[in-house]
Amino acid sequence: MTDATIRALTAHDWPQVESIYREGIAAGNATFESAPPSWEEFDRAKLQVGRLVAADPTGTVLGWVAASPVSTREVYRGVVEHSVYVADSAQGRGVGRGLLEAFVTDAAAAGIWMVQASIFPENIASLTLHERAGFRQVGRRERIAYMTHGPWAGTWRDTILIERRAD
Repeated sequence: MTDATIRALTAHDWPQVESIYREGIAAGNATFESAPPSWEEFDRAKLQVGRLVAADPTGTVLGWVAASPVSTREVYRGVVEHSVYVADSAQGRGVGRGLLEAFVTDAAAAGIWMVQASIFPENIASLTLHERAGFRQVGRRERIAYMTHGPWAGTWRDTILIERRAD
């Protein structure tokens, strides 16, 4: 990876995290969301475990990762859905790999046994990143949601369901 440091994501990082989130939204292959949440919404929805940023020596945030529980039911307490975003300017430099490795380590240490995500099939970089990190494809959800914004506006989108069990 670049000379970035992986550390906890804090409220102070939110403006840069939100900016990276907006880049992913604009590209059209990161999320169905049309806008990032507020800090308060993000903070409430995301677990503290594995909420990380990669920052360069100047403190510029290059990417982030965070997860949400998939259910409030006790039997699913160790199953989370994660997101990892890398700034356009930092792509191809190992930032995503560093974030994902640190996230998987933190999640396993916290007793999380399954990490999953839904990725657009067109997002080859993310699918490749996750495959190299030990995730496997478990299914394709066809026409799961309608895209309302960006380059895919007006189309039904498929997603690839991936998962990784703790070692």
